[in-house]
Amino acid sequence: MKKTTLVFSLLTILFAVACKNIGFEKSKSGLEYKIIKGDGGAQLGNGDIVKFQYKVTYNDSVVISTYATLPVYDQVDSVGRFHDFSEFLSKMKVGDSAVCYQLYDTLIKGSPYGVPPYMKKGEKQQITIKLLAAFQSKNGQNPRDLAMADFQSEMSKMKEREIVTIQKYLDKKQIKAEKVNNSVFVQMTQEGTGAQADSGMVVGVKYTGYNFEGKYFDSNMDSTKQTQRHPLDTFFFVAKGGGAIQGMLEGITVFKKGGKGTMYIPSSLAYGPQGSSNVIKPNESLIFDIEVVDVKPLPKQSASPEMQQPVRK
Repeated sequence: MKKTTLVFSLLTILFAVACKNIGFEKSKSGLEYKIIKGDGGAQLGNGDIVKFQYKVTYNDSVVISTYATLPVYDQVDSVGRFHDFSEFLSKMKVGDSAVCYQLYDTLIKGSPYGVPPYMKKGEKQQITIKLLAAFQSKNGQNPRDLAMADFQSEMSKMKEREIVTIQKYLDKKQIKAEKVNNSVFVQMTQEGTGAQADSGMVVGVKYTGYNFEGKYFDSNMDSTKQTQRHPLDTFFFVAKGGGAIQGMLEGITVFKKGGKGTMYIPSSLAYGPQGSSNVIKPNESLIFDIEVVDVKPLPKQSASPEMQQPVRK
């Protein structure tokens, strides 16, 4: 009786393992993948720009997911990147989904991007993707131009969602803030008495930046709030011109020299889907405490002063 039970258990395990791999294929690099057919959308071809959502899972934990933020865009070709889902994109149609497994031992052999720092020898991570649309060369239209227009539309939608989220945060905290240029919320804590930081003016600020969970990432007021040490120099940029993230360029225009306040900036006007140097996460909205210490005209001989973003890399 015990022997029969043992044999049955072994068969059950073998059957489960076999079922787990049913329908999976292997790419040239050995990437295991399975395509789940959708509603029969357009077939992808070389040169197409594909729009999709994806999620990376490692040891049952989600490393990154774009489903709640922005979709991703990529170009289809006949080869793809080494040990990456792009190897089988040309086999998919719009509306299809897929799951694949990247192996550490394979990535370490030839991936130009290296291996994710959290992975160890013998381990793997799962990637799932869902194809949303394809931009193809038709009637003389450039797929890249079509994809860029779509991306801008998605960014606008995301900005609207982020503004709603920030407004809810402010309401919950009972913070009174003005929405500036329909994009950034500013809470003025001290009115300035000097020159207005109008468009085109050079503005010098002291700042401390942090996320909506209160985690600091940079400051030129307090070195203990820096993720990378640097001098506490005044940060200069041109209002509505350049030298800072877009949200700061927009929000600063309501300040005067001597003014103090806080900016609440959506990620679409900060560092967006790329984030910044492992300090700011992709699609992370930011908060800046600001003190305006200087406002002056832009020198005529200079189109824009040499400036840096308020996060050191």
